[in-house]
Amino acid sequence: MEKDDSEAVHVESADHEKKESKFLAWTTEFASRDDDWHRQETRKLLWKIDIHLLPWIVLMYLTNFLDRNALSQAKLGTLEQDLGLKGTEFNTITSILFIGHDLRTPIHNEKLRWRTYLSVIPWGSIFLMSSWYRTEELTHRIGIFYAGVALANMFGGLIAAGVIGNLDNAHGLAAWRWLFIIEGCATVGIALIAIWFMPNYPNTTRWLSRQEQDYAQWRLAQDAAGEEDDRFAVSPLEAVKMALSDYRLYFFMLLNHLNLLAQSFTYFFPSIVESLGYSSTVTLFLTVPVWFATFLAVISISYHSSQTNERSIHIFCCMLIGAIGNIIVITTNNLGARMFAMYLIPIGTLPSFQMILAWITSSFSRPLVKRSVVVAMCGMFGNAASIYGSYLYPDSQGPRYVPAGVALACVCVACGGLALIIRFVLQRENKKLDRENGPDDGARYIL
Repeated sequence: MEKDDSEAVHVESADHEKKESKFLAWTTEFASRDDDWHRQETRKLLWKIDIHLLPWIVLMYLTNFLDRNALSQAKLGTLEQDLGLKGTEFNTITSILFIGHDLRTPIHNEKLRWRTYLSVIPWGSIFLMSSWYRTEELTHRIGIFYAGVALANMFGGLIAAGVIGNLDNAHGLAAWRWLFIIEGCATVGIALIAIWFMPNYPNTTRWLSRQEQDYAQWRLAQDAAGEEDDRFAVSPLEAVKMALSDYRLYFFMLLNHLNLLAQSFTYFFPSIVESLGYSSTVTLFLTVPVWFATFLAVISISYHSSQTNERSIHIFCCMLIGAIGNIIVITTNNLGARMFAMYLIPIGTLPSFQMILAWITSSFSRPLVKRSVVVAMCGMFGNAASIYGSYLYPDSQGPRYVPAGVALACVCVACGGLALIIRFVLQRENKKLDRENGPDDGARYIL
């Protein structure tokens, strides 16, 4: 047994030395290239990555949310009557959905391929993206990725309007049952295809040449101030200890939690829009332009955040818009004002989420295993908000849902304020880095 352990340590040490030697070779080769070469190679590399990676991630996230939101759309059909739901029982069903969603393996196993992992369990996409893109490239692409949520709600509204309006009692099944069948089949079909075509890591990807694979890994290592991109240097247990001892983790966990709590309206949005007084089918059609406007907002705001390399002020301003939308909904019965507020709420809260995700990954760059722990912890604690947030919209408080509006307006303000506090904290960390490494070192936290 001791001999086997010794051999394992020797093999691990040899592998580590081999990777260090390769990293030094990359540094020597790529560091000698001029800026024009790097710009040209980066442009070609990013184009390949975007084409091969982003469509799959967006499509899988879109179908994941299409399934999740089917419950809120089915509520406008005969779901509650057919199942005999009363009081807050529908809210309990929604809450249970997120309990199951959160009880998952929090840390990805390096030995399991990403395309298999995400096709079966569609979580961890942000960590995968951070294994391909540098910090300044990540925010806009997370915006594109998270735009899948807005698209899912937009297409979900169209699909639900068609199904609920035309398939009730088709072949003896209620329309809401057809909604789950149709959208569930689409999700399973896409997952099965993705198992074969979705990329894993740069060094295992066939559509990149050997030099492109090396360059992709070298770029990520340079993004961490010259540290080696070593996924095996730290054990999962050590990574958990490293994450829990980093006080910044708890700020970001709370920030993500508050933002996702502010998004609790998403799972009741058709019911909120129905309070305007329209039929179920018209209500579902009315949600479509709202989510299309949100899609445009997510793309444009994330692009501006990426270009300016700034997070906190963008998050604060967006969450303020969300707070204003919630306040308008509960303070007026004017149809036009309430419809306008229906736009403000998602336009404020959804873009903030993708910027928070990008902020988390860029603030915990290395080692990769620690970052995976941080992303998982922030995700699990954040998603826990939906477990109790599901009870904010009971039918008894409709059509204005005043308590929910007040609570979520306060949550939006708290989330935006916390973003400014984190900005101050990271400014202090940057000053510490300046004192320790000098102002020309280049390693700085994004604010």
